[in-house]
Amino acid sequence: MISPTITAVFTVAYLLITLWLCRGLKLNAKSMALGGIVCALTLVLASIMIPLPTGAAITCGSMIPLMLLALVYDYRLAMVTGWLCGVLSIFLLPAWQPVHWAQIFVEHLVCFSCLGYAGIFGSDKRWKVIPGVVLAVALKFTGHVLSGVIFFSDNAWDGWGAWGYSLAYHLSSKVPEGLVTLLILLALPLSMLRKAVREERKS
Repeated sequence: MISPTITAVFTVAYLLITLWLCRGLKLNAKSMALGGIVCALTLVLASIMIPLPTGAAITCGSMIPLMLLALVYDYRLAMVTGWLCGVLSIFLLPAWQPVHWAQIFVEHLVCFSCLGYAGIFGSDKRWKVIPGVVLAVALKFTGHVLSGVIFFSDNAWDGWGAWGYSLAYHLSSKVPEGLVTLLILLALPLSMLRKAVREERKS
């Protein structure tokens, strides 16, 4: 009983906090077009996977577009775009087809939109990027782990149990992918990209 309770509390708290953070977001033609492009890039990259011996897989940089949107444009737009990605993934990504309706709230509406948290601490200094990306990856990892415990416990390896299996399964993929994503983002000219975005907004 404790696993469903933890999952429900996390999911409800996450969705409420994220909705609150998205307050005041104004969508115009430019932001919606940008969100659409980022969503398409995310789903395409998420469909390209490198399989691991654990059965998990590392995607081809699928975290980067939403995190970059959060860091150089608006983390609120990245969160909303993430929700759109989560819904579309049900229909467009075979690996993301839910086995239960509740999985949509636990995993689909969390594990894409949480990437917007990469920009919550700001990005004017490179050191601010690190905690944001770490938080985003941690939230994504938590959503996947809880989903694995609740909905995929039947796949647990012998002797591992639902929690041990889900933790090991997702640690093998989300941690290395998150680390590579962080290194790539730190290597990008974020200040130049932010300046270009500001100038574009003024035009």
